[in-house]
Amino acid sequence: MSEKKASVWQGFKAFLMRGNVVDLAVAVVIGAAFTNIVNSVVKGIINPLIGAVGTKNLDSYHSCLKGPCTGTGDCATGVRILWGSVLGATLTFVITAAVVYFLMVLPMSKYLAKVEARRKAKEGTQEIVELTELEVLKEIRDELVAQRGSGHNAR
Repeated sequence: MSEKKASVWQGFKAFLMRGNVVDLAVAVVIGAAFTNIVNSVVKGIINPLIGAVGTKNLDSYHSCLKGPCTGTGDCATGVRILWGSVLGATLTFVITAAVVYFLMVLPMSKYLAKVEARRKAKEGTQEIVELTELEVLKEIRDELVAQRGSGHNAR
């Protein structure tokens, strides 16, 4: 049974030592910190801008499906549709997606495209050199064959 525990432990250690697990852990930590930044931007900048038209707190926007809708919190009556909360969450999502795309995905895509272009350029140069060498070797072969042919005719 100790051999089984040892193999399970070794398997677990191998799993943890994979690069993917470490990368995923880093991504989760950065994502959690990034969420706080985005939430602060939404609550500190976006909500007040929207609040210039109405209220600063989007959560207070609602519609009454079945009335009367009175009171707040635990004392609320009626059936409310809290579309302000959905709007706030949607804004948070859109801002998060925009920041991730414009600050992370787009620059990384451009960088990878440049790396790929350099790799293809190197491959193209190497192919040209290889073709040139191949042509030279063919010419040498043809010349040797021609010299052999003319040497045999002279005898």
